[in-house]
Amino acid sequence: MRLTTRARFSLLLAALLMPVAGIAGSLPPLDADWHLQKETGDIRIYTTEVEGSDFEAFKAVADLDVSLAALMAVMINPKSCLEWVHNCSVSEAFGNGNFQDRYAYSVNDMPWPVQDRDYVLRIRTHGDRQSGVVEMDLNAVPGARPGDDDYVRVDQSDTLYRFEPLGPEHTRMTWVQHTEPNGAIPSWLVNSLVIDIPVKSMHSLEKVAHKPRYAGYRLVYNDRGELVNVVKSGHTEGDDE
Repeated sequence: MRLTTRARFSLLLAALLMPVAGIAGSLPPLDADWHLQKETGDIRIYTTEVEGSDFEAFKAVADLDVSLAALMAVMINPKSCLEWVHNCSVSEAFGNGNFQDRYAYSVNDMPWPVQDRDYVLRIRTHGDRQSGVVEMDLNAVPGARPGDDDYVRVDQSDTLYRFEPLGPEHTRMTWVQHTEPNGAIPSWLVNSLVIDIPVKSMHSLEKVAHKPRYAGYRLVYNDRGELVNVVKSGHTEGDDE
């Protein structure tokens, strides 16, 4: 059976958009053999080795004095990476997407003389009213956007953000990530950054989420209790929290 040009293009596009490593499938589980590397204030950083990789995965756990709705308001802003993720120098959304399934492009500055890395990510968000927990899966889809000669494209990266409400203005965030940074880069440098970056980023996230622009948001659930959006209070869209 011969495929038409349109059919071949559709198959190629689908292949390019497939996550390289699945939805957080390559990440060590939350209850893996994690080793505490640093504790500062309410932030704890753990690492663990990943089979077949020279680069460690990290798990960062932080108890943040900010509401879940405010944190989600930050997360849906495609430019917010510039505000809170340490060394993020470019951040934008692209393509067609929605709150539950969207695409983002970002660039991370690397210490000289290492070349900066760029990421093309598919971001999927899911949560339910009963537990209150919200999870975001961020997976590299490098072929979904053309490369840039100024950067080294990261081919494999898997991240899980898990948000658990501890009260009206308190949220526990768990951030698990494993990245193969591609290109020439010493493993010792990457393994040091997996401690430095989440500590600085989570400190910044708590401050950023208190900015006036992220105030007054609410979570929106559908009839099945599934999280479908976060909107400014006063905006009518389905059931709220």
